[in-house]
Amino acid sequence: MKLIIGCDEAAYNLKMVIIKHLEEKGYEVDDFGAAKGETVLYPDVAYKVAGEVAKGNYEKGILLCGTGIGMCICANKVPGIRAAVCHDPYSAERARKSNDAQIMCMGERVIGVELAKYLVDIWLGCDFAGGGSAPKVARIMELEKEYQQRA
Repeated sequence: MKLIIGCDEAAYNLKMVIIKHLEEKGYEVDDFGAAKGETVLYPDVAYKVAGEVAKGNYEKGILLCGTGIGMCICANKVPGIRAAVCHDPYSAERARKSNDAQIMCMGERVIGVELAKYLVDIWLGCDFAGGGSAPKVARIMELEKEYQQRA
């Protein structure tokens, strides 16, 4: 699986750890920034990464900033994207199983490196379970289309 990752300057160190972790597990990872020492506006990085996932160029993406919250908000502005902040094992699992989230967001200032690697493994190891969650995810997509048609 080919993954896309992006961060702002607040999460550069965590991004590099996650990239190494993923590559050691055999994943191909494309890094969309930020570069070392570069200051970026996280909305720009989130928009690029989410846009690539929405276009189908990547199945999944990971966004990192200080808290994960700003990246998540921005990624969810891209039509077709479901991004989730994952800071514990249960949220990482449910982001995929219940919400079919294609983008995982984490904050370097919130969680430690080993927990972040563990959460990435959980998130990547889960598939959308469907079942009772399928109509909810379908409704999210319907509401998104309705809003776009009104705009």
